[in-house]
Amino acid sequence: MTRVLVTGGSGFVGANLCVGLADRHPDWHIVAFDNLRRRGSELNLTRIREAGAGFVHGDVRAVEDLLALERVDAIVECSAEPSVMAGVDGAPGYLVETNLVGAYHCLELARRDGAQVVFLSTSRVYPIARLEALVIHETESRFELAAEQPLSGASAAGVAEGFPLDGARTLYGATKLAAEHLIADYAAGYGLQTVVDRCGVIAGPWQMGKVDQGVFSHWLLSHFYGRPLSYIGYGGSGKQVRDLVHVDDLLDLVEDQLLRPGHWAGTSFNVGGGREGSLSLVETTELCRELTGNEVPIHASAEGRAGDVPLYLSDCSALFAHTDWRPRRGPREVLSDTLRWIEGHHEALAGALS
Repeated sequence: MTRVLVTGGSGFVGANLCVGLADRHPDWHIVAFDNLRRRGSELNLTRIREAGAGFVHGDVRAVEDLLALERVDAIVECSAEPSVMAGVDGAPGYLVETNLVGAYHCLELARRDGAQVVFLSTSRVYPIARLEALVIHETESRFELAAEQPLSGASAAGVAEGFPLDGARTLYGATKLAAEHLIADYAAGYGLQTVVDRCGVIAGPWQMGKVDQGVFSHWLLSHFYGRPLSYIGYGGSGKQVRDLVHVDDLLDLVEDQLLRPGHWAGTSFNVGGGREGSLSLVETTELCRELTGNEVPIHASAEGRAGDVPLYLSDCSALFAHTDWRPRRGPREVLSDTLRWIEGHHEALAGALS
């Protein structure tokens, strides 16, 4: 029996992976490992158990919690403090201990068991000043990347893995990049099979979106519940752009990585929707209004926010050359699926989000 541990397993991404993998592979033993710190994560426990997956209450910051587990064949490392703003206005201790020390503890478990590691990293590893140096032009509804760019690894298709990594990138991005370096050395030093997925925005059902993490779900939830929103920075235009990938598309990719560890060993790829799977906030507003039938007040604030960039698109050319995986669900389907989930759980969500 294949034993797969999913850390952060009761969070948005982790729970969807646990449920999806358990549904697709009933012969596997899937275990969700989570400290349940993030509000709303408790709502996932029932669906995890109903899918046939196990749950262990533990914390990646405590190595003894991980080493108390039975032997595992693979670790999908989803645990993280995911907020880009974490540590900006307060102490960074929880962020660093969870994202970096927690990753180290997961690697120690992998070293003990000779387990494969699938690490969910982030596009936030790319430095802010470098992203701000990209040449963009403004259209009616969004910012766009120019065809000619001054930096290697950048093009109209977005940011590729060859993009420069020198410079500051928020503490969230720094901890994830530092964990990537640890992973590379554990793979080289201990022969572990590892893969790093540098994800753009992941979205879909069961995401408790907030303004600094899960922005597309946050936008849709706000329209559904009639809560005001804000266009922050860039003249309050709402033209900042991100690409997004459906959590079920990510499930397809992670499943393949677990099934073919040798094919993926030692790789690190961008994972996202690219230009075709992207939205500006203005475009997101129009789509949310159309889907929900609701219109909410949107305040325009010209003042920027620490760690923000006007545009990020994942150039996934290297990933596409390595595999036939492609995102199959575009932005409309992502938000439509999320809305169906909201409609089916609106009372529980209202309490969790209040």
